[in-house]
Amino acid sequence: MQFLIYSISFPFLWIISKLPFRLFYWFSDCIYILVYYLVGYRKKIVRNNILIALPHLSEEKRLLIEKKFYHHMCDMFLEMIKTMSISSEEMKERFRITNIELLKEYEQKNKSIILLAAHYASWEWLLSINESTTFKCYGVYKKINNKYFDAKVRAIRSKFKSELVTTENTIALINDNEKNGIISLYGLASDQSPQVHKTFHWQQFMGITVPVHTGAEMLAKRYDLEVVFAKVKKVKRGYYEATFVPIATDPKSIPDYEITDAYLKEVEQQIVEAPEFYFWTHKRWKHRR
Repeated sequence: MQFLIYSISFPFLWIISKLPFRLFYWFSDCIYILVYYLVGYRKKIVRNNILIALPHLSEEKRLLIEKKFYHHMCDMFLEMIKTMSISSEEMKERFRITNIELLKEYEQKNKSIILLAAHYASWEWLLSINESTTFKCYGVYKKINNKYFDAKVRAIRSKFKSELVTTENTIALINDNEKNGIISLYGLASDQSPQVHKTFHWQQFMGITVPVHTGAEMLAKRYDLEVVFAKVKKVKRGYYEATFVPIATDPKSIPDYEITDAYLKEVEQQIVEAPEFYFWTHKRWKHRR
């Protein structure tokens, strides 16, 4: 059954990836109408999340953010499909890094990096970072149940020479790389809700006390990794830019959870600046005090 679903879907996805951008975004507009107005995909969750995080805004403004978010969400998922056929030159034009020289400085230190990001703007195209650095780049992700789609997503996300590693295999990979002297960059998006029974730290996020992921900080302290935040901005439709923000250069000397809290503050700032580009469909505030 998994293979049948994949076999039916893949040709359709391949055709979408080949569309010229003007037609591509027209198709995204059509998907937006279907997803938002007809299907109403997770609309109740999105509306409630925006209310929880931005209660000071009027109902009219929150509704505008909601609609803009769905438009952006459709663009972003189709852009992931577009990665199947987009060229390296076009990707560099559409996803620009404003301060790549910072990574050059880390390369000279000969130390590996934890690159923290949020589910904001385009974390998918951030995987093209390997085109701009000599680090061995990995993206940490959660495995998809359908093994055929999982293999295809891995192939798409690895197109620009970054590799994917599942959350279950991350520690073993870092351990091996450290033993073998392989200087690497590990990308994680850690802004979603962890399982409560695995939670070590609670902190305010958009004014609400919630459980937070601390795995990235734990890895940074254990292996003495530099910690950097990737602040991604949507410049205009189909164009993004990323700026690297240093968070910790000597993680072992920093009190527990301060790295995690600094990361959350960066994510909050992104949301406040342009909330329509945050990924509101996740139940981020389902556990709260």
